[in-house]
Amino acid sequence: MFRYIIKRLIYMIPVVLGISFVVYAIISLTPGDPAQLILGADTDPVVLAAKRAELGLNDPFLIRYLKYISGVLVGNLGNSYRTGLPVLSELIIRLPNTIIIALGGIGLSVAIGVPLGLASAVKQYTFVDYFARTLALLLTAIPAFWLGLMLLLFFVLNLKILPATGANSWKNFVLPIVTLAASAAATQTRTTRSSMLEVIRQDYIRTALAKGVPESRIIWKHVIRNGILPVVTIIGMNIGVQLGGTVVIENIFAIPGMGSILVNSVRIKDTPMIVSSIILVAVFIGICNLLVDIVYAYIDPRIKAQYFSVTSKRGKTKTKTGGTVA
Repeated sequence: MFRYIIKRLIYMIPVVLGISFVVYAIISLTPGDPAQLILGADTDPVVLAAKRAELGLNDPFLIRYLKYISGVLVGNLGNSYRTGLPVLSELIIRLPNTIIIALGGIGLSVAIGVPLGLASAVKQYTFVDYFARTLALLLTAIPAFWLGLMLLLFFVLNLKILPATGANSWKNFVLPIVTLAASAAATQTRTTRSSMLEVIRQDYIRTALAKGVPESRIIWKHVIRNGILPVVTIIGMNIGVQLGGTVVIENIFAIPGMGSILVNSVRIKDTPMIVSSIILVAVFIGICNLLVDIVYAYIDPRIKAQYFSVTSKRGKTKTKTGGTVA
């Protein structure tokens, strides 16, 4: 397992480098001059040329990318075109807010969607099932920005029990997390229901019921254990979706996170800030997907055995006489 984790971490390096190159190329080769966007359209050409030289925009594209990525490899993400401050320091301040919203949205969606989907599958064609499917359909159809605005109107303007903007306390994160978790909870509910129904209809479940095994034991020991893998897969896929959703949510609730700074940076083509933000998001998603695969191994023994068999085969080689050499 340890070798598998190290291998996955090594594989992340070329993936992150490829993502950084593509994003850097898109930003650099698309129309628009960052110096002019920063100083304005009526700036004196001499001042504009000095600004371009200060930002290093006169170098060819590949030279600029190699300079940037060489700094990233040693922990220097460069300076922001917009503020002139180190990119790393700004991201360190804003990254925790984004992670709190994203992980909070994932946690809330799992806490709501998985039990609701399980109840819907166990109580198929009852009021619980119809309620769960209707709620999932409504949450899927409601746009996140509209739901966020409605929550602001109800809990902030009418009830006045939660703050509207900022990130000063835990109360500031309640509405953003609920807004972000709504559509993900609907997906979790539908996925859990379909996965659990597929397991419930298996012959060994009918056999257990016929033998008189208590229904609660069947659900917890057999149904959930054998039907949870697709749910875990959806959780891993939702990590990237949740991080992307924070861009909208942070702008609605005026939370100083990576989403808000990314939108402001795109407007002026702040290349170091944009590429560095995407790199951090890519690394975070890669690590979360690795954790999902590790959870796979502990849920399904067959997958864990496969991990160990792969590492053991690479750790030993067979000789012609049938022996092994370490």
